[in-house]
Amino acid sequence: MSIMDAVKTCLQQYVGFDGRASRSEYWWFLLVLVIAGVVTNILDGIIFGFGLTDPTWISSALNLGLFLPTLAVVFRRLHDHGKSGWNVCWVFLPVLGLFYLIYLMIIDGEAQGNAYGPAPTNTL
Repeated sequence: MSIMDAVKTCLQQYVGFDGRASRSEYWWFLLVLVIAGVVTNILDGIIFGFGLTDPTWISSALNLGLFLPTLAVVFRRLHDHGKSGWNVCWVFLPVLGLFYLIYLMIIDGEAQGNAYGPAPTNTL
C-alpha cells in the first residue's frame, strides 16, 4: 500500500472501527501524522511564537481533527491480530503498556481471516 493509499483509506474510514488494517496502512498513516505534526508546530511557532506558553492553535486543530481516524486505525490494526480494539487501553499502563502496544503494531497480523474480517491486502 502506498503512502497516499494509506492516508486515503484511513480518512475514508474516519470512524470505521471494524475490519482490519495492514502494517503498511498503519505505519504510513502514522508517518504522515508525524510530518503534519512537525509542520503545524513550526507554523504555530512562526505565527504565535516559540515560547512554552504560546498558543498552538494549528497543532491543536490537527490533533483534534485526526484523533478519531488515528484511534480507528489502531483498533483495526489490533483486529489484524485477532485482538479486541480495546487493547489500546494498555497504553494507560505506564511504560510496559506502551511497549506492548507498539509491539502489537509492529508484528505481522494473522495471515488468514479472523473474527474481524479477511486478511487486509496492501492494495486498494
